Amino acid sequence: MPDVSVLEVLLYGEPIGVLTLVPGDTTIFSFNQAYIDDAARPTLSLSFKDSLGQLITDIPPTRTRVPPFFANVLPEGTMREYLAKRAGVNSKREFFLLWVLGKDLPGAVTVRPAEGEPWPPDTETEGAAADDADDRHDALRFSLAGIQLKFSAIKNAKGGLTIPAEGVGGSWIVKLPSLTHSQVPENEYSMMSLARYVGVNVPELRLVNLDAIEDLPDGIGELKGPALAIKRFDRSVDGPVHIEDFAQVFGVYPTNQNKYGRASYRNIAEVIAAETGTEGVAEFIRRLVFNTLIGNADMHIKNWSLIYPDRRNAALAPAYDFVSTIAYIPDDNAALKYARTKKMSKFSRDEVAYLAAKARLPAKLVLDTAIETVTRFRAAWQSEKKNLPIPKAVVDAIEAHVKTVPIAREK
Repeated sequence: MPDVSVLEVLLYGEPIGVLTLVPGDTTIFSFNQAYIDDAARPTLSLSFKDSLGQLITDIPPTRTRVPPFFANVLPEGTMREYLAKRAGVNSKREFFLLWVLGKDLPGAVTVRPAEGEPWPPDTETEGAAADDADDRHDALRFSLAGIQLKFSAIKNAKGGLTIPAEGVGGSWIVKLPSLTHSQVPENEYSMMSLARYVGVNVPELRLVNLDAIEDLPDGIGELKGPALAIKRFDRSVDGPVHIEDFAQVFGVYPTNQNKYGRASYRNIAEVIAAETGTEGVAEFIRRLVFNTLIGNADMHIKNWSLIYPDRRNAALAPAYDFVSTIAYIPDDNAALKYARTKKMSKFSRDEVAYLAAKARLPAKLVLDTAIETVTRFRAAWQSEKKNLPIPKAVVDAIEAHVKTVPIAREK
């Protein structure tokens, strides 16, 4: 393996910087001078802006890991191990994972080797050998960030979905059934559908039979039930649309400690208010109240994202990963602290008002939105819980949970 390896970083297909791996397993990221000099440059991440909105160009080098922004576009956990094994790279060597998976990352950022080699040289000797070329192509099919078995797919002429040969160009995300919890796709489909009735910005989604998905790779286990297909909001007819999650915004690595303990909903609200104005604030409160009512204890910082429709200015991205988790893991704690508490059983109008005050949000807008969301949720739940494919255990868990949430009982 050469002493120095270089990856080009592109945004909307245009080179904006390089990641350089030097001896000592150190990665250095630097922006191209042309990107630095461009006053109308597209935004890569708020984490690369200082308090005055100026581009930060003095970026500390990292050891073993790539900088946090790039680490957050890579898969996590067992999904990372699966892909690394398929690709023949060590799962801890993030530079080489980016090398392999950089063609189809979330948002409008792509990564490619500066010298043009499709695969890192001699990585098999590092203890994660790929069996053959087919395994390596399978690795590219699962290139999206996260820990769930999910991948990018395209809609075929029969109305089903096909996984592209190299995982590039798909406009749908397909999330496979869980191997540990039953009917998760049905749960998420139902919660996302309810959220749309409540007024949340939800992308197009549908349940898909597994036999309608072509070219599923081998070795993913025995799966039962349908998959969930979600239209990618970071893809459009005009090309990719850039997004970043709040782990990227806050410049932290996607560890459990950071995802659940590094920030609060108040911190997220402050950024949304500053970047998106009152429309984003109302949408944030709508989602926060809704996920509390359904008992979603997993709305951590990577489950909130910003999108850049005009390439420069942020808006709150459409919703994703709305699941009622209490049916699987009874837990009264939200993923993050609201303002004073993580307890859903203490989520009252007073807590919402306190959050608004501390985050300097418009108080009337926040409270009116919260109350309206509760009202809409009650109506949607009563009219749709029998029409949606909500597992009975989830229905029972939500109905018991809602009775414990103060904001749902307050008149």
